[in-house]
Amino acid sequence: MPPQQLSRRNLLRATAAGGFVTAVPAPQRLTRVPSAVRELEEKIQAGMERYGIAGVGLGLWYRGNEYVRGFGVTRTDAPEDVDGDTVFRVGSTTKTFTGAAVMRLVEQGRIDLDHTVRSYLPGFRTTDAAASSRVTVRQTLNHTAGWLGDFFLDTGDDAGALARYVAAMDRLPQLTPPGRVFAYNNAALTLAGRLIEVVTRRSYEEEVRRGLLDPLRLSRSGFFLDEIPGARVAQPHVYDPATGGIVVSPESWRIPRSLHPAGALISSARDQIRWARFHLGNGGRVLSGRSIRAMRSRPGPGGTLFVELDGAGVTWMLRPTAEGPTVVQHGGDWSGQHSGFLMVPARDFAITVLTNSDAGTALLDDLFVDDWALRRFAGVSNIPAPPLTLTDAELAPYLGHYSGQQIDIDGTVYTQEFEFVADNGRLVLMFGGQAVDGFAFYRKDYVVDLPLNGGTEEGLRANFVRGPDGTVQWFRFGGRLFRRGAPYTARGGRRATNYNPRSLLS
Repeated sequence: MPPQQLSRRNLLRATAAGGFVTAVPAPQRLTRVPSAVRELEEKIQAGMERYGIAGVGLGLWYRGNEYVRGFGVTRTDAPEDVDGDTVFRVGSTTKTFTGAAVMRLVEQGRIDLDHTVRSYLPGFRTTDAAASSRVTVRQTLNHTAGWLGDFFLDTGDDAGALARYVAAMDRLPQLTPPGRVFAYNNAALTLAGRLIEVVTRRSYEEEVRRGLLDPLRLSRSGFFLDEIPGARVAQPHVYDPATGGIVVSPESWRIPRSLHPAGALISSARDQIRWARFHLGNGGRVLSGRSIRAMRSRPGPGGTLFVELDGAGVTWMLRPTAEGPTVVQHGGDWSGQHSGFLMVPARDFAITVLTNSDAGTALLDDLFVDDWALRRFAGVSNIPAPPLTLTDAELAPYLGHYSGQQIDIDGTVYTQEFEFVADNGRLVLMFGGQAVDGFAFYRKDYVVDLPLNGGTEEGLRANFVRGPDGTVQWFRFGGRLFRRGAPYTARGGRRATNYNPRSLLS
């Protein structure tokens, strides 16, 4: 979809001021629930009230026990209670299933992660034929393939959707050389899904069900609702500019089949925490422990995706902590469906939170970008990001115009343009001639998102990427690359009309 949403900060202001307030029934409590779990429940309920979130599913693995809860309602116009088996779109956490399906084929000797994509798809290409010939399977899975990643083209609902999508990737520009730069890439994960189809001669969805969902007894998970009989569906709720609030939007549930490997899995909190427990374990007949560990090893280049990253393994984002243990995480966004998922293997801890409202991004930031849950349950925290005040000369290399693109479901190219200016030792992001966001450096090339009013609370992290000559070439925000230089002149495309720091399927 085109980047028409408000920024997350503006969305929160709108929903808090004029949106609905959801009645949040108290979750059914078990006896002797640890105080930390009760605090988490209370934090979720308070966030739902504050931001206007219709429903939440929670899965937690803590001190050898599983806790699954539901909060709120499936839809505000015909409410049913959310429980641990209510199904949501988990968005890009789907990518970890795609990665695991590839790893099954690696174990069988049918795919080699370090072979080129063309070893399996001889006709594959983007606009850069040389880069297309070099890119490896591993690079499609660790977000270093280098081409434009937000390619949401709808190629139909039949079994040929992925093949047509991959053929259409010949229009995608190559932004960076393969393997050099982390840049979140939805298109690369759909390509990986097509590789699964070619190697197995089965549809992507059939192979994931046959190889992962059924053996792991994830009975409330699938890609089509008719695979989950009797499913209670958490309907999407989206921001409505006419009312300034959040409204139910059943039509937002659909995701094109061409995007299934990148973000279309339907699942419940109970199934998602079972998925976490599988990855915290020692493997089995579905996937060996060695392959499970390999998925969170050998990260590619690091950077930021709302938090600071060491890089990505095989689809898992690997996040450093001040104390040392690695956080293994993902999450997902689609219109009206936002989720978070993280594990700390060294602490035998995992949490997943599923929401059915655009305002759910605020709760997820509280729990997954902030380190409250990590500190409370796993005893680890973010690497500190103390805001610094730079001189005008120090800020000068970062100033100027930036632009980035995504391609919509109908093939329309949308361009988002903004400018950085200096203000009191920090950067101010100007969009459409208005100041909409502020950033402070906390170390060279790395910034933290701070309120324009001069607040000091820690926020989302982003960073600048330098080119071979050492000059700033890109701004990476939400994992996406925005090119520094003269304002982009779109040909046959459209400019975004709203600042949108959280793209779809991230």
